[in-house]
Amino acid sequence: MADTGRYKGAVNKNKDPSGLLISVIRTLSSSDDVQDRETEKGRLEEAFETCDRDLDELIVQHYAELTTAIRTYQSITERITSSRNKIKQVKENLLSCKMLLHCKRDELRKLWIEGVEHKHVLQLLDEIESIKQVPQRLEAYMASKHYLHATDMLVSAVDSLDGDLVQVEGLSDLRLELHSKKLNIHLVLIDELHRHLYIKSTSRLGHKNKDKNAARLPGSLTKDSSPMPVLDMSSLSTPRKLLDTSQFSTPGSGSVQQDGREINQGDLPEVDPEENSAEFMGILIKALAKLKKIPETIKAIMDRLEPELKQIVKRSTTQIADHAYQRGESLQESQPRQLLELLELLFDKFKAVAQAHNVVLSHLQHIAMQCPRGAQEESIKLYDQADVSAKIQAVLQESLLQ
Repeated sequence: MADTGRYKGAVNKNKDPSGLLISVIRTLSSSDDVQDRETEKGRLEEAFETCDRDLDELIVQHYAELTTAIRTYQSITERITSSRNKIKQVKENLLSCKMLLHCKRDELRKLWIEGVEHKHVLQLLDEIESIKQVPQRLEAYMASKHYLHATDMLVSAVDSLDGDLVQVEGLSDLRLELHSKKLNIHLVLIDELHRHLYIKSTSRLGHKNKDKNAARLPGSLTKDSSPMPVLDMSSLSTPRKLLDTSQFSTPGSGSVQQDGREINQGDLPEVDPEENSAEFMGILIKALAKLKKIPETIKAIMDRLEPELKQIVKRSTTQIADHAYQRGESLQESQPRQLLELLELLFDKFKAVAQAHNVVLSHLQHIAMQCPRGAQEESIKLYDQADVSAKIQAVLQESLLQ
């Protein structure tokens, strides 16, 4: 028992079992006596038997805990093994997917390219469908005098037809039609601008001269009880008929125009675009700028300035003569007074024309400032108020001399 305790103590002191074995081997090899070896062997056997008994007792005492530990270890081992198998399967599946994707890569790229092409084709088809409605919508805009809307739509449609849709052969007729309208629409805008410069600005002048002349000639109160007639300027126009939209319609578009108006009625503002003449002339200048027709507009204004002023003189003369006829006056009796009334009326109308030109000049100057410096110097050469005043003086002198 003492030897067993000694061995146990040796084991406790030396945690390494190989060290105890080496010590026993050294002891046996150093001893020359067989009896000592046998004694040492017996001691070892007895120590091992004691350890086996102790181990059996501990197993019996802790059987439940040991069983639970073994089962837990077995469960953990099975779960680890199952997880390893699943990970292995996932790796195999990933490798298989990688190989399949590699094999289908070209096909997937082809399908993606086809999807992009189909999307672009759908966009072009929508654009074509929208452009096909441009002639009818343009006619509706022109008829309602929403010229800036019409110009924006026409310029955008022409740019599209000359850009992304240039290779579409089915749109060749529509392309020619819209190009023709783009070349002619600025003529309508210039005529409309002149109508506001010379007709709209002077359409309400003339009735106030009656009170002035009545104060000078008391006898006229008994002869004339009606004011000077105001000419109906809505029936007058510049050389081109402004409201004639035949050049902006296609053959047989009478009913289509109505459809176009119904389709686009929600897009048009309810306010009359001509309600404010100054703003309307600004809109016309913006539309002409989008068409890049400002130089042609300035040239047309200067070329038609004197003829338009002479037309004002003729209309004013007719207006004064009609007024004298309504009063029942003879030409010889009322000629001095008619001449005075004519001059006063002309002064008022020419003043209104000069103010209208001032509005147009302010819009033209704003457009010119937005242009590049080189383009402004080469193409846009503005006239000034002095040119208008000089023409007015020349027309007045010529009228007085006649």
